[in-house]
Amino acid sequence: MTEKEKMLSGKPYKAFGDELFQERQFAKEIIYEFNNLPPKQVEKRNELIRKLLGSTQDTFFIEPPFRCDYGYNIEIGQNFYSNYNLTILDCAKVKIGNNVLLGPNVSLYAAGHPLHFEKRNEEYEYAFPITIGDNVWIGGNVVVNANISIGENTVIGSGSVVTRDIPSNVLAAGNPCKVIREITEEDKLYYFRKEKF
Repeated sequence: MTEKEKMLSGKPYKAFGDELFQERQFAKEIIYEFNNLPPKQVEKRNELIRKLLGSTQDTFFIEPPFRCDYGYNIEIGQNFYSNYNLTILDCAKVKIGNNVLLGPNVSLYAAGHPLHFEKRNEEYEYAFPITIGDNVWIGGNVVVNANISIGENTVIGSGSVVTRDIPSNVLAAGNPCKVIREITEEDKLYYFRKEKF
């Protein structure tokens, strides 16, 4: 098995072989161009994202700067929006549904390192997928770790660290991120806390 095959199958792997290194370099070149275009060149930015990511839909908007490892493991749905400083360590599949909003400084970490220092010092890494359902809003400064699913229609509060799966139709927040309550039909009446539309 190559190191890339190990990476994509959830096995321990080493990231600094030539194949994976060159793929990260390719992604960095595209990202460098993306992050340094003039603000009005939105369509050029979108062309670069389509070239980099594994799958995109017709409508998306990613505010620069943006960072990722490979790009080809990222799938974004229709009407995707991310604010500034999105970081995706996509050593495994990162699948994002339709109508997903990400606040500034969101980090999606599909990659990780062994707990014991000897194995880390041997340069082993691992990667497991992240899945984000439709209609999810993730607030600013949220970290989502490897092997996590976030259900549809859910809101993750700012500053959260997501270390376990979060179900659909809930408000969740904290470090570690926990469900606070269900999102109900009554929530349609308010735009912020008890402020009515």
